[in-house]
Amino acid sequence: MKISEEVLCLNDELIALRRDFHQHPEIGGKEFRTSQIVEKYLQDLGLETQRMADTGIVATLYGNRPNGKTILLRADMDALFVEEENEVPYKSVNPGVMHACGHDAHTAILLGACKVLYENRDLLKVNVKFFFQPGEEIGAGKYMIEEGCLENPKVDMIFGLHVGSHIKTRYIEIKKGTAAASTDRLILKVLGKNGHGAYPHEGVDAIVIASYLVTALQSIISRNIDPTDSAVISFGKIEGGHKGNIICDEVKLTGTLRTLNEDTRHLIKEKIKAMCENVSIGFGGKVDLEIIPGIPTLVNTSELVDLVVKNTSELRGCDKVLKKEKSPLGAEDFAWFLQKVPGVFFNIGCGNEDKNTTYPIHNSKFNIDEDCLLIGTMIHVKNILSIS
Repeated sequence: MKISEEVLCLNDELIALRRDFHQHPEIGGKEFRTSQIVEKYLQDLGLETQRMADTGIVATLYGNRPNGKTILLRADMDALFVEEENEVPYKSVNPGVMHACGHDAHTAILLGACKVLYENRDLLKVNVKFFFQPGEEIGAGKYMIEEGCLENPKVDMIFGLHVGSHIKTRYIEIKKGTAAASTDRLILKVLGKNGHGAYPHEGVDAIVIASYLVTALQSIISRNIDPTDSAVISFGKIEGGHKGNIICDEVKLTGTLRTLNEDTRHLIKEKIKAMCENVSIGFGGKVDLEIIPGIPTLVNTSELVDLVVKNTSELRGCDKVLKKEKSPLGAEDFAWFLQKVPGVFFNIGCGNEDKNTTYPIHNSKFNIDEDCLLIGTMIHVKNILSIS
């Protein structure tokens, strides 16, 4: 039986796994049920498993070459604080928590790949490390690396995938070089002086200062960054004020900075600091600025992109490979791994209008065309078997 036929035989099992994970979503660091299922599945195959950070699971399948390379396949397991609106039999039973980013699919796909590769372990020329990661949404990949997920055996390259409803099922989307943005959290505490709204000259209005800052900081993007580069400053939360007729003395702004290269990232941070200081001084106030470093840019290894393109073309046809030209400003903590070892991260389509699976990720109606489960599994298996 061909490998592709073995994968096809897993269709019902993959769907059942994915739906079970979807129905019982767990947030980052709390994937207790999910990790137990993953752990048992791997152990039932005959693999030894290792726990990392309570809910992370690692297992290694050794190939038939003593000094062979070690390839890591990674899937994330965590869900989001989103109330699901889909009316499906496998709707989330956990109030306010939902697999709105497709990690349920990623986990099922990797389990499927693990099963097929284990059953064909006599064909393996490399070692395969299967890594089921907790807390992707909170950037926990960094801590997994610190705990040694890339060691014993030492990982030589890494592959990861993500479902995307903006792509039609049976297609993949991939990009060489920078393929996702860095992210930094911005927290601005704007300090003024309260007073009566009828006598504004006796206070320092933190709301006015904050309003100017929200607008002024956008000029960094439009006037300090090369127009051919890409960056974003967005504020999604503003807190402040006591009453409609009282001059506000403190406003807190929380936002995000996204960039595609380190030089731009550093420049914008310096400009934000200068803008906060100068605008606040001009109004007689003060800004306490905190910039919390986040995930770095995700940079794919060109040679491994070519490998995935070649393998997917052989499996699905050249027309099913979409090569991205521009980098999105979304972030993915797979970037931490690519700072340490060569690798590639790509998207597989799960969008199908006929199945109503075109809502974007992180949406309360996000869902997938489950045909993508077989495709993701096949690509994982094909990639591993093509490496020597």
